[in-house]
Amino acid sequence: MNEIKNRLQVSISKQTLTFYKNEKEIKQYSISTAKNGVGELIDSGCTPRGEHVIAEKIGDGEKLNTVFVGRLPTGEIFEPALRELHSERDWILTRILWLSGLEEGRNKGGNLDTYQRYIYIHGSPDDVDMGKPGSHGCIRMRNDDVVELFDMVNVGDHVLINE
Repeated sequence: MNEIKNRLQVSISKQTLTFYKNEKEIKQYSISTAKNGVGELIDSGCTPRGEHVIAEKIGDGEKLNTVFVGRLPTGEIFEPALRELHSERDWILTRILWLSGLEEGRNKGGNLDTYQRYIYIHGSPDDVDMGKPGSHGCIRMRNDDVVELFDMVNVGDHVLINE
């Protein structure tokens, strides 16, 4: 029996995430990567490039717009009034796919480690623009889209992030 292989490809220039199953394109999503561009250094606010893997899936079964802080649901559901109360937050909503780099010295290890930088694919408020850079390094998606993707992927699936 052949094993089903999922793969994600993130295009920084196109601001898209494409989901492949057994090398067949299944779905393409509009996303938002880092407003600071690409880069691998810790605290750069950049989106890391290269080969990655989904290390952890967080938030299964949580409601749309569930707010996460430190990868834990806060019990809050995002709404604009909550943003006014906590304007300093970088909103991580609904689901988290935590990425880990696979390329030692590029996106794994030392001050270049994607996992230690807490780089995720995650949901964001509905009024956040997709299709243009705006995140603090993560890959932002619409909440409905991240739920759909979350349900199709597995821990261990490969993610290529390129320009």
